[in-house]
Amino acid sequence: MKPSLQLKLSQSLTLTPQLQQSIKLLQLSTLDLNQEIERFLQDNPMLEREDDDAPETFAVKEDGSPAEAPESIPGQDEPASSNESAEPDFDTDNMLGDNYWSEAAGSGKQRDGDDDEFDAHANVARIPTLREHLISQLGLLPLSQRDSALATLVIDALDDDGYLTQPLAEILELIPPELREDLEIDIDDLQIGWQLVRQLEPLGVAAVNLKDCLGLQLKPLVAVEPFGGLALSIVTECLDLLANKDYSKIKKTLKCDDIGLKAAQALIQRLNPHPGAAFGETETRYVVADVVVRKLKQGWVAQLNEAAMPKLRVNQLYANILRQQRDSGAGLGGQLQEAKWLIKNVQQRFETIQRVAQAIVERQQRFFEHGEVAMRPLVLRDIAEELELHESTISRVTTQKYMLTPRGIYEFKYFFGSHVDTDSGGECSAIAIKALLKQLIQNEDPKKPLSDSAIAEVLGKQGINVARRTVAKYREAMQIPPVNQRKSL
Repeated sequence: MKPSLQLKLSQSLTLTPQLQQSIKLLQLSTLDLNQEIERFLQDNPMLEREDDDAPETFAVKEDGSPAEAPESIPGQDEPASSNESAEPDFDTDNMLGDNYWSEAAGSGKQRDGDDDEFDAHANVARIPTLREHLISQLGLLPLSQRDSALATLVIDALDDDGYLTQPLAEILELIPPELREDLEIDIDDLQIGWQLVRQLEPLGVAAVNLKDCLGLQLKPLVAVEPFGGLALSIVTECLDLLANKDYSKIKKTLKCDDIGLKAAQALIQRLNPHPGAAFGETETRYVVADVVVRKLKQGWVAQLNEAAMPKLRVNQLYANILRQQRDSGAGLGGQLQEAKWLIKNVQQRFETIQRVAQAIVERQQRFFEHGEVAMRPLVLRDIAEELELHESTISRVTTQKYMLTPRGIYEFKYFFGSHVDTDSGGECSAIAIKALLKQLIQNEDPKKPLSDSAIAEVLGKQGINVARRTVAKYREAMQIPPVNQRKSL
């Protein structure tokens, strides 16, 4: 075959570094954006903030309540205290020594040494862990080192809720056979340590199951509560019936009346099925509102949260040096271009966020006026077509971006969802249906709660055609129990 030349036309999309950076910044949350900018500020001398101090961000807690942003770089999802002292591994050689459970149950490292070595973050007050709380109680009891070590072994086997899910025989196997023989430790000794832990606060800790946990909490109440004995009998004999709201069978089994059963049920509901869950450091997660929605004369308007927008500029000192020494500033030239790209992409990011937010607000005016029941159906394609953007761009903009409204703080994605058809030929948002479903259940007769079929019929009378299985799906998504578990005396 003879060699030949051919001309071929083709189209391809090449992602330039600037476009790649723009896409990356667009999908970041505002908190993550601040971290990314801090990295650029450290690596690129041509970039600086317009003010010396980092901008204050309008931060709120994840539940929507206002809060001061952390003093450190916003976006770091860290607990308030960085004193995460690792728990020591089980040292069999030192099990009965002074160091096995020598960790203080206090709330931080003590100041030791010179002032320069003092770590203020390590001394921030924090909630003790369940292990620390229980071991601190052991230290107040007149126990031998042997008994205290065995109790500590049981404490180390508890899960986050305070339950002992591991058999004692398996825990005993953690102790080397030669050490068990030397100290004459058997399953009965470990049983004693387990019973010792079960007497500590909070009551219910070291239980093996829910029935055991509630029973531990009820036993001290039998002598002081009028219906404490009945409540204990219900927990030990009829807990499954109580969970299924089978009150008739409970009354028949325990030979009690409605008054006694209702009082015992109220007492059981006061108990804590997760006694260990209240301990340990709770992590406060912060989000930054990208836009703030306000009602003005012209209607509802989405405005950028200026406090969340980083104010960046090119360092004029280095830029002037670069202009004066063009030949020797090759490295700075690349960093100058990088700084300009970043400033432009950050500005473009917030402009796109504002455009999408305003489009959402205009589509959901009735939501801001009347709440969830007035939510309109909306999909990403609707906003993409209106703004002449790609759906993938809208998807990036609506992920981890938040708007602060008079009704609370919402992620952009909250305003998008599926829909069902109505009798009038219109559409009803799934969020609106969930709100209606929740209202119906809140207003139902607790003695005769509505079934999923009954709820579907009520919605059908309002012109919203939903199947029973759809009602069940929405109800389960909102973590609302079925009809048999909502029934009360």
